[in-house]
Amino acid sequence: MATTKKTASILSGLGIEERNLGGFAGEWIGSGKAQAVVSPVDGELLATVVNVTKDEFETILGRCHGAFAAWRQVPAPKRGEVVKAIGDELRANKDALARLVSLEMGKTLREGLGEVQEMIDICDFAVGLSRQLYGLTMPSERRRHRLQEQWHPLGVVGVITAFNFPVAVWSWNAALALVCGDTVLWKPSSKTPLTAVAVTHLAQRVLERHGFDPAICSLAIGKGSDIGDLINTDPRVALVSYTGSVPGGRHVGKLVIERFGRMILELGGNNAVIVSDKADLDIALKAVYFGAIGTSGQRCTSTRRVIVHESIYGTFVERLKALYAATTIGDPLDDQHLMGPLVDASAVATMLQAIETANGQGARVICGGETLDQPGGCYVTPCLVETTGNLPIVQEETFAPVVYVMPYRTLEEAIALQNGVPQGLSSAIITNDFVESEIFLSAEGSDCGIANVNTGTSGAEIGGAFGGEKETGGGRESGSDAWKAYMRRQTNALNFSGRIELAQGIELEL
Repeated sequence: MATTKKTASILSGLGIEERNLGGFAGEWIGSGKAQAVVSPVDGELLATVVNVTKDEFETILGRCHGAFAAWRQVPAPKRGEVVKAIGDELRANKDALARLVSLEMGKTLREGLGEVQEMIDICDFAVGLSRQLYGLTMPSERRRHRLQEQWHPLGVVGVITAFNFPVAVWSWNAALALVCGDTVLWKPSSKTPLTAVAVTHLAQRVLERHGFDPAICSLAIGKGSDIGDLINTDPRVALVSYTGSVPGGRHVGKLVIERFGRMILELGGNNAVIVSDKADLDIALKAVYFGAIGTSGQRCTSTRRVIVHESIYGTFVERLKALYAATTIGDPLDDQHLMGPLVDASAVATMLQAIETANGQGARVICGGETLDQPGGCYVTPCLVETTGNLPIVQEETFAPVVYVMPYRTLEEAIALQNGVPQGLSSAIITNDFVESEIFLSAEGSDCGIANVNTGTSGAEIGGAFGGEKETGGGRESGSDAWKAYMRRQTNALNFSGRIELAQGIELEL
């Protein structure tokens, strides 16, 4: 299907042409295999992207690494001004970029707008951060000595992103990395390359306008097994930030640790909401419902499991079924629809296989889990599956709108179910009981990197560090002190005593 005039206008406004080169480091390059980018919304051909070759990747990385030498010398507040300008460029193009996000990966326009707003917000956060890259001063045990620590730029940050947040995850990393004095090399998901091309055009304009080498924000589009592994194995890439699956993270981790590189891993989530008998059921239903169907269940923070107190289990499930039955599904650019398509046909097949496996393990489908005959072939109905606990399939992350519901009797049992999976990203409890909420947030409670009370598992704010434990990888991005991962720490001892003295009371006589 050819590109419509409306779609063509969105693409051209963001610098997207019918044929786009997939590499950038001061200039656009690419002579590898061309890939067609088809929208899951209606099967429309959006554009083609030419992947970079291994030789072209070497050129891109070389230029990005070379740009670091000058960028690290720019005062951090000046670097912050550049990030502020990137945020302003995103503000000016928010609607168009959000529409491209929806067209390319299928999330609703309201979610696309939220994703671009998240980019703007992290730029604002990073601007303030550029004046707050604080080190510590510590008392020395030696007379007339001072100890201090300072933070220096790290180098090239390789950012490997997933399809579900095709632009926001880049911004979490890039905004912080840039104010920290690093340069950024982006390898986006092969499923969503156009959004990466568009954002790189925006960053290019800003850097050129401010008189800086645009290779500071470089781009290399290609297969993960090719371009991704070149990033993972090259010692010039000081930090690899990888967002993706647990198997993908294991692969990245082995390659990066082999060369003693640094990494941030943001991997799978298998997020649960505990619904207490002391909960406000209206709040619980809304929290669970959006967490389950938002981005068609393709968020790493999507709600996958709902653990409901046995005394309210039947009532809660019936009300949740009613919400599911009323879900409007269709073109994500149409604001009346709450759910768009899955990203592609393979995602649909994975969802259907998971439901079949759950049935085979003794679970029961309560509602949904069907394909819909709509353009593009990627639309499904959200599915509720009843289980008695964490069956083998329940312990896996299915990146689709499949939610497993199960009853519990005691809070201790609910927390054990919550924690009884390999992943540890996001979690929530819905309760009006102060003791229950405090136990959930305590050391004996949720073992996840994110733990919420009276709100769902999705919707993390940029002010807090984002990431999880166990097979989620342990990395942190975005707010709080996540910036420290993008810098190297240096401890200094300054002696103004006029003599040499070692610590621990050791004396040297010459």
